[in-house]
Amino acid sequence: MAILNVNPTRMELSRLKKRLTTATRGHKLLKDKQDELVRQFIQLVKKNQELRKKMETALQAGMAEYVLASSSIPDVVLQEAFMIPLNKVTLDIQSRTIMNMDVPVLNAVYEEESTDDDFSYGFASTTSELDLSLSHLDQMLPVMLQLAEIEKTCQLMANEIERTRRRVNALEYMTIPKLTETIQYIESNLAEDERATLTRLMKVTDIIAENEADQA
Repeated sequence: MAILNVNPTRMELSRLKKRLTTATRGHKLLKDKQDELVRQFIQLVKKNQELRKKMETALQAGMAEYVLASSSIPDVVLQEAFMIPLNKVTLDIQSRTIMNMDVPVLNAVYEEESTDDDFSYGFASTTSELDLSLSHLDQMLPVMLQLAEIEKTCQLMANEIERTRRRVNALEYMTIPKLTETIQYIESNLAEDERATLTRLMKVTDIIAENEADQA
């Protein structure tokens, strides 16, 4: 691996050692962040699978009851039953922070409080299957919102994991090795310069000693 283009001086050596310390500490922090993101991502994926099964179960139950209801209720009656909604629902979008990353929080806000026995149609011309169908489908809304929230969080978290992974790899396989090799190169050059200087000093000392011996 190529070394950095720097002057092999003691000042540069000190500066690079500080950079290496910072890079090593940053690598550890990013690696810990990556590991924690992966751990939370796996938990969210498991939660996502559980919610999907729950939603599919409620949807199948609701549709099965609706098929039974529609087979015994005239289409005109069904259309009239669904013509006027019982309640209005709005979506409240907030956010929370996970590992310095903003993720959505979705909540359904009902205009009026309702109970399980509230329906927008009369019971005279409808059947209990229709009631059960709507009850099952009504239970799906919070699950769907939670599922959408988790899936968006998983998407954002996967992107953050990838960005963190690239930074970790850049530090681990590029920055830190280059700094390490450059430091070793400068230390080797400084040691060689010291040996050369010591050799010159020894030669000068020998010459001075010989001259003093000749004069004596």
